[in-house]
Amino acid sequence: MVRGGLIGLAELVPGVSGGTIALVTGVYERVLHQANLFLDATKKLPKDRKAAFAQYKALDWMLLLPMVVGMGAVVLSLAGVMESFVTDKPVHARALFFGMVLLSLSVPIGMTDKEDARRRLPMAILGLVVAAVATFFLTGLTSSPQSDPNLLWVFVAAAIAVCALVLPGVSGSFFLLAVGLYSATMAAVDDRNLVYLGVFFLGALTGIVCFVRLLEYLLNNHRTITLFVMTGLMLGSLRALWPWQDGDANLQAPGEHLGAAIGLFLLGAVIVVAMLAAEKASSAKANAS
Repeated sequence: MVRGGLIGLAELVPGVSGGTIALVTGVYERVLHQANLFLDATKKLPKDRKAAFAQYKALDWMLLLPMVVGMGAVVLSLAGVMESFVTDKPVHARALFFGMVLLSLSVPIGMTDKEDARRRLPMAILGLVVAAVATFFLTGLTSSPQSDPNLLWVFVAAAIAVCALVLPGVSGSFFLLAVGLYSATMAAVDDRNLVYLGVFFLGALTGIVCFVRLLEYLLNNHRTITLFVMTGLMLGSLRALWPWQDGDANLQAPGEHLGAAIGLFLLGAVIVVAMLAAEKASSAKANAS
């Protein structure tokens, strides 16, 4: 449940990917696989209910349910708080999450097979660089907030933004900010706007159905290059988290609140180190038993 809460919290912050937190907390590939099995079962439901329900029953609900509950609880309870923090204290918020994402860069690289990584190193590095450069420039795009967005656009934006839930380095919240829907979406969650949230949910569901299977295929068949590309996405996304920016997302030299920013950067780094250590200890304990 704590892991789910952390992933949900990440999804509320422009520039931070829920997929990154899933990697750091050690549940990324397990959740991706379970999501794929869930989609397979749902696909079978119209033609073979018995087989579909048998597959639903076989899912790792001890993993999925606490995570979903944790994510939902954090998103519903903290959407307004996080919007205020990000909006009112942008330097502090970005410094904290910059430290977290920077220290997380080692995680996908550490998941590669070292021998395979050596064989594919030139192509893997090329993928990392291209992903980093593309993400760096894309995170420089911004748009004016939309107070009453078209619901069709909400559907499309949700389908794209939800990919960040399963793709480390791509922030769904930042995408919403870039297309002017971040404030409207946070307000809809805070105000329980069921029409807006229903359209957003349908768009997100469509995005997950289209993307999860592809990503698991890439991890199973092109693991090293996929993980290097993920690292590049995370590296490029640091632009969105640089503490000092103007209203058009242009980067500026360190200025106000420098001491607080350094302190929060270090705090973010310590949080990730602690999560990685806890996950390593948990894995060692599980393997020992």
